Amino acid sequence: MSDPTSSKRLVVGITGASGAVYAQRLISTLVELGHETHIVVTSYGKRLLRDELGLEALSYSTLHTLTGLPEGVDPRERNVYLHPAADVGASLGSGSFRHDGMVILPCSSNTLGAIASGYGDELLTRAAAVALKERFRLVICHREAPLNLVDIENMRTLTLAGAIVCPTNPGFYLNPTSLDEIVDFVVARSLDALGVEHSVSRRWKDETTGAG
Repeated sequence: MSDPTSSKRLVVGITGASGAVYAQRLISTLVELGHETHIVVTSYGKRLLRDELGLEALSYSTLHTLTGLPEGVDPRERNVYLHPAADVGASLGSGSFRHDGMVILPCSSNTLGAIASGYGDELLTRAAAVALKERFRLVICHREAPLNLVDIENMRTLTLAGAIVCPTNPGFYLNPTSLDEIVDFVVARSLDALGVEHSVSRRWKDETTGAG
């Protein structure tokens, strides 16, 4: 991995599990920090963005909803790229496309299972398979509950394969007072797992030592 404070090339996958606000906060943070960001959204992920963010169509002209960039600004000018989910032959599906890590947020059980079984039927699952085989960092933020044994075994398989399973479980020791703070906590943990320096959320601090 490169220096965590330097600009990175990162891949963000979005699936159909509820939690579009997590993806929105994650992507806008990466853009704000100046990281090159490649986005791939599954077919169910597009429905999620419509249902939870009101994003009727996903294109460069509507990407401001996820990136936080002003309307009319071409995201590609800020190194933000959108990849077609159905095109498994796109750049993300090749090991020659080198990057610093991939995060799937939110990740559904369906996508979790597909990646665990090596089923690369869409670009997102193909890109995840590439991340595993090339030993790129892969962070899977599963967001479904309760878990069944299939989910648990899939998480075990992916952990053994080198992925980091980072469930979207918020912590409350910081005494959040708003939904935004809860979202920030989850996004902060995913950025930590991805190896990205940030200041999205306060960290726990040991008052006796000052460490945190």
